[in-house]
Amino acid sequence: MDSVSDLGVRLDFKLCFSDHVNEKISKAYSVLGVIKRNFIYMDKNTFTLLYKAMVRSHLEYANAVWCHYKKGDIEIIEKVQKRATKLIISLKHLSYSERLKQLQLPTLKYRRLCSDMIQVFKMVHKCYDVCAAVKLNFNTLSTTRRNKYKLQKSASHYNLRKFSFCSRVVNIWNSLPDSVVDADMLNTFKSRLDKPWLDPDVLYNFHSKLTGTGGASICM
Repeated sequence: MDSVSDLGVRLDFKLCFSDHVNEKISKAYSVLGVIKRNFIYMDKNTFTLLYKAMVRSHLEYANAVWCHYKKGDIEIIEKVQKRATKLIISLKHLSYSERLKQLQLPTLKYRRLCSDMIQVFKMVHKCYDVCAAVKLNFNTLSTTRRNKYKLQKSASHYNLRKFSFCSRVVNIWNSLPDSVVDADMLNTFKSRLDKPWLDPDVLYNFHSKLTGTGGASICM
């Protein structure tokens, strides 16, 4: 057996999650086809409600586990949303980034990044059972400014480890200021999280790279 399914996530022996992502993309396209056949003319609000509830949810299920980092894989996932936004005839002539701006839909890549930060916040503030949650290592020796929950990044020799959850979240989480990471409630954290990243290029262009508070490029 090349892959197995566990809690809705398909795992293969290389942990590359290609089977899982292909399965979810296929399901998303299938649902998108149903919407296209039944809603010939859609306004922005109707499309947004249908897309968020019926299509995007498939593309984001358990993304903290399988989050892709290769350019080609990111483009394949983003292509689903790109095709979906063309269902609105009045926006079809616009570029993908412009369609997203009109609909106020961020890229799927950006949403995976936000999802990672939300998971870290829950772990740091012990919203999960500490016995079941992934263990994060705090950098207690650092004297640099940023936030008081700064994480320690371990050395990674292989991409499988480098882009795993515990490694890929470190640089971005450490770039967030205290005012964001020290929020007392999850909803407060979510609302504050968007403020350092309000650059439209980050929100609506999946080719862009996020920059930290110091202006340095951060690997997403």
